[in-house]
Amino acid sequence: MRSVIALSDPYANFLLAPRRDDGVCRRCFNITDGYALCFACEHGGNSIDVVAPISYSVAGGQLHHVLAAYKRSPAEWTRTLTRQLAAVLWRHLAVHEPCLVRAAGVEGFTRVTWVPSGEAARPQPHPLEEIVSGLVGPTRDRAAPLLRRTDHPVPLHSFSPDRFAATTRLAGEPILLIDDTWTTGANAQSAAATLKKAGSGPIAAVVIGRYLSRSWGENLRRLRALPSPYDWGRCVCCAADTEETGHPMPASGSAPPGLKHAAPVLPGDR
Repeated sequence: MRSVIALSDPYANFLLAPRRDDGVCRRCFNITDGYALCFACEHGGNSIDVVAPISYSVAGGQLHHVLAAYKRSPAEWTRTLTRQLAAVLWRHLAVHEPCLVRAAGVEGFTRVTWVPSGEAARPQPHPLEEIVSGLVGPTRDRAAPLLRRTDHPVPLHSFSPDRFAATTRLAGEPILLIDDTWTTGANAQSAAATLKKAGSGPIAAVVIGRYLSRSWGENLRRLRALPSPYDWGRCVCCAADTEETGHPMPASGSAPPGLKHAAPVLPGDR
C-alpha cells in the first residue's frame, strides 16, 4: 500500500501555491485586476472566516483534470485519483492545520465536514465525502455530514443560503469545511452560511484547487511567477502569518512522524 508521501509527491510537480499579493483577492486568492476583492467575493456571500486553497487549479492543467475526473468517471482508475487527492489533503492538514487554527482564532476544530455537490443530478454520496470521512487520517474521526443539499432551485455558481440545509443544530463549534474546487466560492459560502445559521462558530475552508483561467488578464504571467516545485511546508496561512507577525513557518517539506507510513485505504483495498 503506497503511503501518503508516495501518493502526494508527484503532485509537487504541478501544484501552484497561492500567495497574498497586490492584485490577489484577499479572501479567495483569485487574481484580480488590482482590486482587493474579486467580483464574486465582492457580491457573494461572506460566511467563511478563513479561505485556504492548497493550490490553484488552472483550466486545462493536470490538477484541474484530476479534480474533474475523480468525481465524474465511474472507472476503476478513478480510485487511484481519489487516493491521490486524499493524500494531498492529508499531507497538507498534517502540517498546516495549526496554521488554520491560528488564522481562525480558535483552539481547534472539533467538527469537520464537506461541501455537498451543488448539482442535483450528481450521484450521492460524493467521493469527497469518502475522502474526508474515510481516507484522510487527520479528519476521519471528526468528520460528520453536517449539510445536505435541498431541492430549492439555485443557479449553478450562485450564492444562496437556501442551497443547503443543516442536519443538526450546532453550539458554537469551530468547523473545518472541506471542498475540492473553488470557482466562484458560491457552494462553499452557501454551505458556511447554513452552518452559521445552525449555530456554528468560526469556519475555515480548505479547498484543494482554486480554479483559475490562464487566459484572463495577467493570469498566465502571474502563474508563471509562482515558485515551483510546490513547497509542502508553506501554506497561505503560515506564509501570511510569517509576513505579518514573524511566526516561523514549518521547515520546507516537513511532515509529522509516521506520515511516510500512513496510507489512505479505500474499501476493498484490503
